[in-house]
Amino acid sequence: MPKVISLTTHTDNRGSLTVIENSFDFNIKRVFFIYGVNDSKRGAHRHHTTIQAAVCIQGSCKIFCKNTILEKTFILNKPDLCLILDPEDWHEMLEFSTDAILMVFASEKYQKEDYIYESY
Repeated sequence: MPKVISLTTHTDNRGSLTVIENSFDFNIKRVFFIYGVNDSKRGAHRHHTTIQAAVCIQGSCKIFCKNTILEKTFILNKPDLCLILDPEDWHEMLEFSTDAILMVFASEKYQKEDYIYESY
């Protein structure tokens, strides 16, 4: 089930530092980021085994999630908000601001066979 967590952030008069250390219940095997998105949707899949953690480190975007229990759209608009996606969570990333950078941490390396393109 998707859930939003707050990442540890330290702020003072010099700015903010957000830490991703022991933040996830999985080991990170892949990191990628999405940016320069027009009005397209990204994602539109779920996985067999991969868990993902998505952080919009700049700008904002929405992530629509659907599984057998829940259907909800999450707004990521602060770099200390992180959306955890379990393998069964169908997800579509949409409505990226022009300056958006969405960073994703994945529990598995890319494997074409892990992707499921049929929604619920």
